Amino acid sequence: MISGSGKILPYNTHEQKSVQIERMFDSIAETYDRLNHTLSFHIDKKWREKGIAFLKPFSPESILDVATGTGDLAIAMQRELNPRRIIGIDLSEGMMKRGRDKAAKAGYASCISFEQQDCLSLTYADNSFDAVTSAFGVRNFDPIEKGIAEMYRVLKPGGHLMILELSSPWRFPVKQLYTLYSQIIIPYTGRLLSKEKNAYYYLPESIKAVPQGRDMVDILRWQGLVDVGVRTFTSGICSLYTGKKDQ
Repeated sequence: MISGSGKILPYNTHEQKSVQIERMFDSIAETYDRLNHTLSFHIDKKWREKGIAFLKPFSPESILDVATGTGDLAIAMQRELNPRRIIGIDLSEGMMKRGRDKAAKAGYASCISFEQQDCLSLTYADNSFDAVTSAFGVRNFDPIEKGIAEMYRVLKPGGHLMILELSSPWRFPVKQLYTLYSQIIIPYTGRLLSKEKNAYYYLPESIKAVPQGRDMVDILRWQGLVDVGVRTFTSGICSLYTGKKDQ
């Protein structure tokens, strides 16, 4: 089972996707938070709250946040869950620099660390973390299945996986409005504010290509996760995928 999201590339067809993703996010790091919150009308914060609410009953003490970006999810998890440690990993040092600054400003520098890692080849030992999370980064894995397999590998038996990912709404008229918004407004606004047109053309294309709904659930189950579930928010614009590593 191999998804087709690797065919969607930010820049060209002759470089590895991971190389292009790193360059793309380094180039938009300075404007990423402002654009991200603006383009989602700040609803992305509510989506993260939903993912954190799933983890809260399990009180994870160690969390790996994959594709952490500027650390919004890691910081929110530290505030709401108070784990012993969170490690945020990402390809982009530019994004994580902002994450480190934000974590320090929030008073979490001692409990949240950031490390540059390839999400498809993690350096951590098997069964290392109580929870593994990712918010809006799985669609950048190539292939997605390998990234999920690594997240599963480092998860402790009985530990929980939580993934938030953008998805394509299918109900009228949200589908039509979202298509207009993603294909016209997002690229125009991104180009205007960040001067990086490729990133905001790549975004809507990567959302269309990522496995969604039952397809993503099947990938999680195929990797070995149990109690797998999916919920959608904001008329299907965001999906929350959850699962557990069996004891």
